Order: sequence, then structure tokens, then C-alpha cells
Amino acid sequence: MTLGQRTAQKRKELGLSQEALGERLGVSRQSIYKWESGVSQS
Repeated sequence: MTLGQRTAQKRKELGLSQEALGERLGVSRQSIYKWESGVSQS
């Protein structure tokens, strides 16, 4: 399981949208999408 897959799984377990997680982490929803899809690791 990749880091992105684990991130998506935990986010879903917590009932958070990509946008909500991004707000909590101070990053954009697009960043969360890229992390989860493996496009970007930073």
C-alpha cells in the first residue's frame, strides 16, 4: 500500500473530504488529490 493509498484510506475513515483535509493541513484540495493519486509526494 502506497503512502497515497494510506492517506486516502485514513481520510475516508475520518469522514473527511479532500478539501476538509487540505484545510486542516494548510494545503489545497489539489495537493491532497496529487498525494493520493501518486502524482506528487511533496
